[in-house]
Amino acid sequence: MSASQQHEDLFIYHRLTEGQLAQFSEQGYLALGRTLTDVGIEAMRSQCMDAWIAEKGPYDAEGSWLKNALLQNIHQRSPVVRNYYFEGPLVNIATQVIGPNVKAATSQLTFKMRGNTMDFSWHQDNGYGELEPYNAISCLTALDDTDETNGCLWLVPGSHRGGQITLTGDNAPKARDDQAAIRLPGIDETAAVAVPMKAGECLFFTCWMLHKSDGNRSKTRDRRILFLRYADADAVEVVNDRRPRLGRLLRGATRFSEVAEFETNL
Repeated sequence: MSASQQHEDLFIYHRLTEGQLAQFSEQGYLALGRTLTDVGIEAMRSQCMDAWIAEKGPYDAEGSWLKNALLQNIHQRSPVVRNYYFEGPLVNIATQVIGPNVKAATSQLTFKMRGNTMDFSWHQDNGYGELEPYNAISCLTALDDTDETNGCLWLVPGSHRGGQITLTGDNAPKARDDQAAIRLPGIDETAAVAVPMKAGECLFFTCWMLHKSDGNRSKTRDRRILFLRYADADAVEVVNDRRPRLGRLLRGATRFSEVAEFETNL
């Protein structure tokens, strides 16, 4: 039984058309549509919220950005997320845009619960743990309807063509114990677009895409997102002595034995 048949009650699988691939190449992002069924949304919400409340508790207005917005390695705590991460529809997408050799690179929850009005300013995901080759993709799956009121994503179409932005000093990446977004100068915000999403939909973009999210200014709605990142199976961490980024090999092969043998939940 294929992965799609095994999980067809939870996940919705896609194959990108030539037009979608061209759009992704030109603009640096693509709104994929639904990747979760209604059953999948409810199962993922339930398991993610159980994990979130167990570690984070309710929203704390006095808490740090890390306390209120991020939970790493959610696939270790949620079987639905684990299956979605390792066997779900985004793996197929990754092989189309990255290539035949793909590994899992990051899984986390990025939540802005109602009342959390903290913004996260313009940045590139490859600014946090730079990976090479530069073909990693970030995938955001909405667990709630998201819009400009409750903190949807904003991005600058085509900004990926500017490549990696390397910053030092006060603008360099900081430890994520607070908001700590990289402060990027000279961004043309008039070119930015908001990307609202419905629950169960997925958006993915390149590691060089400029993006931000404003705070959740809704009094009644949360904004919960599952963030997954996929990379070339041979991707290395540039600022970590070019060591291979560890993650489960999902498709194809790798030249790194550490990755080929990485079969745990980590």
